[in-house]
Amino acid sequence: MARLWDISPTVTPSLVVWPGDTPPSREVLRDMRHGHNLTLSTLHATVHLGAHADAPSHYGETAPTIEKRPLEHYLGPCQVVHVDVPRGTRIPLSALPEEPLAERILFATGTYPDPETFNTDFAAFSTELLEHLANCGARLVGIDTPSVDLFESKELPAHGVCLRRDLAILEWLALDEVPEGRYELIALPLKLAGFDASPVRAVLREY
Repeated sequence: MARLWDISPTVTPSLVVWPGDTPPSREVLRDMRHGHNLTLSTLHATVHLGAHADAPSHYGETAPTIEKRPLEHYLGPCQVVHVDVPRGTRIPLSALPEEPLAERILFATGTYPDPETFNTDFAAFSTELLEHLANCGARLVGIDTPSVDLFESKELPAHGVCLRRDLAILEWLALDEVPEGRYELIALPLKLAGFDASPVRAVLREY
């Protein structure tokens, strides 16, 4: 049986979110331990929670919301690439060890090591790298940090390239323990009408 790699951080009250966003919390409405006939709970959280897919509407005013994105972007052959880049910098095209081998490319930078502690000096994508990946036929890019852009960025150039080139985005992936190579990606977003993102249970299956 092919091995599965779970690349989604566990959602707990300790999982940090982008500063100012809504952290995860659970409201228990009914509880079998307290005599109810079933347990029922409500999740309060940002849709940019842990491993998640950004919708183009997150960074494009009239762009599609998450339920309108083709599922094919988030399911299929992918490549995991480990890059060695300084914290707080953009990944240059020169860091790409080889030409892309799949339409979905996930980057492990190691610059956001603890999902329960927010650090602002994580790495992000350069526009030249994203343009190159798009020219090579990429349809999705993923990264192990909270954003494809740097923390202090206001212009969001990486998001802009993804919008213009129709690159789907996965952020906040857990890739440290995944070896480089080719996998099948399964990271389907929820069908949330009108939303700007969706949490995903991102999984890699070995060929």
